[in-house]
Amino acid sequence: MTQKAIVLLSGGLDSATTLAIATAAGFDCYCLSFDYGQRHRAELAAAARVAEAQRAAEHRVLKLDLAQFGGSALTDTAIDVPVAGVQPGIPVTYVPARNTIMLSLALAWAEVLAAREIFVGVNAVDYSGYPDCRPEYIAAFEKMANLATKAGVEGQKLTVHAPLIDLSKASIIRRGNFLGVDFGLTVSCYQADDAGRACGVCDSCRLRREGFAAAGVPDPTRYQ
Repeated sequence: MTQKAIVLLSGGLDSATTLAIATAAGFDCYCLSFDYGQRHRAELAAAARVAEAQRAAEHRVLKLDLAQFGGSALTDTAIDVPVAGVQPGIPVTYVPARNTIMLSLALAWAEVLAAREIFVGVNAVDYSGYPDCRPEYIAAFEKMANLATKAGVEGQKLTVHAPLIDLSKASIIRRGNFLGVDFGLTVSCYQADDAGRACGVCDSCRLRREGFAAAGVPDPTRYQ
């Protein structure tokens, strides 16, 4: 009997590659995306395209409103998205507690579906310095998940997979390319327009473009 897995799917190249990895491992993938008040909502249309292209078992979009809190350039239009290049430290594009919130909701769906695996495309190498993308965070969340759930207490261990966590962006792109991911369907830009075209100058765009160049893979990104 095929096992079920929850895959957090943002619509970017990392999560698209993560979905491909989970699918290749033989899981029936239930994809979860979030409309959380982000300024780059074009990624939601990208997530739907990726889920369909990779034949996910199901794709749901949950609506949150983290913009009520703000505190991030991605959820507060009064804070500009930085475009001067990737800088040391935690950038203003960090969304407070975002991965904890999203993983918690993925955990809830996993319990309902009797899924024991959650896949998330966080990366601790070529990334923007987010604290909730580190290996120790993923390990801590997995420990909490098994303490906090009926399934965990009853001995049905839940595992949080972060298959990209120690890969460079170029390695991620090569892995996705090998697995047949259509990166032209994805949107990574922090301030993509409604048509999904990238700005080319935000941190995410820079990391993506440099990754394709280093991987030797043609960049299908559409720019404004």
